[in-house]
Amino acid sequence: MKRIRVLIVDDSAVVRQTLTAILAQDEDIEVMASAPDPYAAAERISHDVPDVITLDIEMPRMDGLTFLRKLMSQHPIPVVICSSLAEDGCATTLKALELGAVDIIQKPRVGTKQFLEESRIHICDVVKAAAHARVRGSDRARLIEPKLTADAILPAGNSNAMIQTTERVVAIGASTGGTEALRVVLEALPPNAPGIVIVQHMPETFTASFAARLDTLCAMTVKEAVDGDLVLRGQVLIAPGNRHTLLKRSGARYYVEVRDGPLVARHRPSVDVLFRSVARHAGRNAVGIIMTGMGDDGARGMAEMKQAGATTVAQDEASCIVFGMPNEAIKRGGVDHIVSLARIPAELLRACA
Repeated sequence: MKRIRVLIVDDSAVVRQTLTAILAQDEDIEVMASAPDPYAAAERISHDVPDVITLDIEMPRMDGLTFLRKLMSQHPIPVVICSSLAEDGCATTLKALELGAVDIIQKPRVGTKQFLEESRIHICDVVKAAAHARVRGSDRARLIEPKLTADAILPAGNSNAMIQTTERVVAIGASTGGTEALRVVLEALPPNAPGIVIVQHMPETFTASFAARLDTLCAMTVKEAVDGDLVLRGQVLIAPGNRHTLLKRSGARYYVEVRDGPLVARHRPSVDVLFRSVARHAGRNAVGIIMTGMGDDGARGMAEMKQAGATTVAQDEASCIVFGMPNEAIKRGGVDHIVSLARIPAELLRACA
């Protein structure tokens, strides 16, 4: 099997050396080269094109966003942002996703070497996901940790859902490519659409800024979920980074529980955890949507939602950046409808009618 060839672009020699050592531990990845700035990276790419680029934002001679914009307009290559700016979830990293970056690795401002070493499994997974991404231009000793299921947070059990309620709950799960895909969906929904709870895999402290950005673009209110928030018509709750988010029921009203816990399907928050809680507490009163992303998080939970009577929808392969999560859900038999990204808003509203 051909290994994934990676070009590391970072002005810090320590980061370049550490990332090289981390990625080299994975038998599926090869670090073809590293570069201290975009000019050196461009020279290297002109002779040898990598499968994935890891890119810092703050660099001499040319900043990472300028390089990313030029790269995506001239020679689109999957790019993973590796920057300390992501620590604050600032507008700069949101702009990087808009310009075509497929994912973010959050790099702390201090203790970078130790952080990267401790995060090696996540970093390798992000690079592998990026290698499978459909990149569009700017016009648009290997340690394996146990892969836990939703049982680690919420054991499988009998349904606590009402037979029927007047309000529907929509649960959405997404990962690689999901930030822009979610924007497309949410911008198309009316201000009185049913309440939505979203798990989007992204770094801690990033989700608040992501929610704030969407809130300025959408007719619905969008906010980062807080423990105890009610799921209300006209409001979207986004699971905070590094916290699991579950749906709960009190009488005929739904609310979210935000809690700590182990990684599930290698993620926290996990789509499987959200979907299982929706299956248990909303049942046939729910709609589940699984969108672009690498891996299989959400596939088991979506099957449980369908079994509980919920309507389930998957984004189709042609419109996905990475067709991993929807494909796994489809293969498990948990999907009722497979539709393009552009059709998801209409399908959501139809299912809730």
